[in-house]
Amino acid sequence: MKSVFEKAFAPYGRVHEGYDLAGLLPAMEAIPLPESGTSYLPAIPALEGSGCLRELEERAFGGLPIQIGMCWGRNTRLNCLEYHRSSEFNVGAQPFVLLLAHQWDIVDAQLDTSRVEAFHVPAGVLVEVYATTLHYAPCHVDGEEGFRVAVVLPRGTNTEKPALAELSGEDRLMTARNKWLLAHPESPEAADGAWAGLTGANLDLAEME
Repeated sequence: MKSVFEKAFAPYGRVHEGYDLAGLLPAMEAIPLPESGTSYLPAIPALEGSGCLRELEERAFGGLPIQIGMCWGRNTRLNCLEYHRSSEFNVGAQPFVLLLAHQWDIVDAQLDTSRVEAFHVPAGVLVEVYATTLHYAPCHVDGEEGFRVAVVLPRGTNTEKPALAELSGEDRLMTARNKWLLAHPESPEAADGAWAGLTGANLDLAEME
């Protein structure tokens, strides 16, 4: 386990400071955890209305329209890795762990999970995950408190994918708009038809402690 403040995080993303997130974190805390597993919504009005959307839109994304959603719940498994054509910004109301790898380590639509690294993110720290960084649902640090992680992306990301006449090459990995995903064969996503592109162990932080 490494920290996002260590040099090892630099190829994957960076920590940002100076943003006013005072209204965002309480808005996240007000959303109850699911009874089990994780939930995700691309855009949540309460978060977008918490006072930070304009600043993130103008400073973090250079004026592009954005959405503020959230992934929340309890999780310790890798299951999948995804990437976008843009950076993603995350901040947690609780500490969380990101399981990350590099897009350039994908070979023939396959990636060995031995390439994955784990990074601890303290609560309230805004991190950018680069477009070339593979990532997926955060993992909790404390199973009782779970995690609530804001997910800031260009507007429309993770909504219904384009209708493509033929699926070939990278198109096979597309599961939503601006989202390409590799699933582990043991994951629920693979059972639902996602491209089973992860080889090796389906990493579980609970088994690594």
